[in-house]
Amino acid sequence: MKIKDILKRKSPTISFEIFPPNARMSLGQVMAAAARMAVQEPDFMSVTYGAAGGTKANTVKIASGLQEYLGIPSIAHLTCVATDKEQVKAIALEMREAGIENVLALRGDVPEGMDYPSPDRYAHASELVTQIRSLGDFCIGAACYPEGHPESPDWETDLSYLKEKVDCGCDFLTTQMFFDNDLFREYLYRLRGKGIQAPVLAGIMPLTSASQLRRIDKLSGAHLPERFTRLVDKFGDQPEAMMQAGIAYAAEQIIDLIASGVDGIHIYTMNKPETAARLMEILRGIVNPPEKITR
Repeated sequence: MKIKDILKRKSPTISFEIFPPNARMSLGQVMAAAARMAVQEPDFMSVTYGAAGGTKANTVKIASGLQEYLGIPSIAHLTCVATDKEQVKAIALEMREAGIENVLALRGDVPEGMDYPSPDRYAHASELVTQIRSLGDFCIGAACYPEGHPESPDWETDLSYLKEKVDCGCDFLTTQMFFDNDLFREYLYRLRGKGIQAPVLAGIMPLTSASQLRRIDKLSGAHLPERFTRLVDKFGDQPEAMMQAGIAYAAEQIIDLIASGVDGIHIYTMNKPETAARLMEILRGIVNPPEKITR
């Protein structure tokens, strides 16, 4: 099922993200984690795209497996800056043949030492969106950045590139993780003011350990409100307490966003079924409320 159709029939949607095998998890372990997360009945699950090695093939394998064996709609990530145009086309066609209807079109990180831009590679996600759109009846998502893309000099530049992606055929947007809902609301106001009307899924990551926080801070540079850093200062050296505090903070974020009318919540679950289960235990009656009693 196409995510754009899911968004039309349900608001808000709840989705999880998983990543392919790496040095710490085998393909079997990833699929087992995905199966445990599928029990929480997300509206769809996304599978990230490895930059090298066999993880590219595993993205297609996992995304198709989610649909075929677990009955969960999936979206496969596809990046373009480190892969030549013909390979990108071949992978998109492989996704189509595997029955994958949803693709998240991303530029990806520019590898160190690589010439950029390069004539044999797509330089921008908008070009990738155009290519995917030409290859079949895909539902296409793209990324957006509530605190601004790190390479954009100003908001006007950032939003102009984003509008170009949407105008090229992007059906919905998913944000980078953020921890301050006021920043998201301000960003949404900017988008709508620019004429960008695509549904926006809010990206939320439950930070459940101090080490995880350090990695995320290094990778994304997301603003961390003082009330969140106080949690880390208090509970960072107490693993179980930090997990509970991180999940509670994410749940509070999500409840506030749902109350504000967000289109969807995309949870960066990091292949952790327990995190997904604990979070959904808090949210169950909110994301799937019982029927209203009428008299």
